[in-house]
Amino acid sequence: MRVGICAVGRMKAGPERDLAGRYLDRFAKSGPAVGLEFSGLNEFAESRARGTDERRREESRKIREMQADGAAIFLLDERGKNLTSEAFSTAIADLRDQGRRQLVLVIGGPDGHDPEFRQSAERAISFGAQTWPHQLVRVMLAEQLYRAATILSGHPYHRA
Repeated sequence: MRVGICAVGRMKAGPERDLAGRYLDRFAKSGPAVGLEFSGLNEFAESRARGTDERRREESRKIREMQADGAAIFLLDERGKNLTSEAFSTAIADLRDQGRRQLVLVIGGPDGHDPEFRQSAERAISFGAQTWPHQLVRVMLAEQLYRAATILSGHPYHRA
């Protein structure tokens, strides 16, 4: 199954970008052994619309245009479910085992996700109740994808 990330906002050069890249590279190398292929990171600029609702709708439209038909969508959202690393890896493996061809993990803009788009997603996932900068969310997501591949392969990187 192909696994990609779609993010609103472009990440500038710096340590966060380097660290996210390192984990995504590790995921790209370890994922194929467990049936997961990293399909890349798509990012685009935040909407310049005046109103919050309009910005959310515009960003959601762009995200939908980027995804393949039938792709599973996991949103990173403050109202999402806080999963353990094992539960996150199981959710990904379940999609893979059901024959789904693509999973897209979506990091929204500063205003969050359009409510209609949130409703259409397969899952909404949270990295806790605190608010995180988007740069750190990308690092945490990249690391969790790598960790999921290691959990699914039985590699000792993940120790409970």
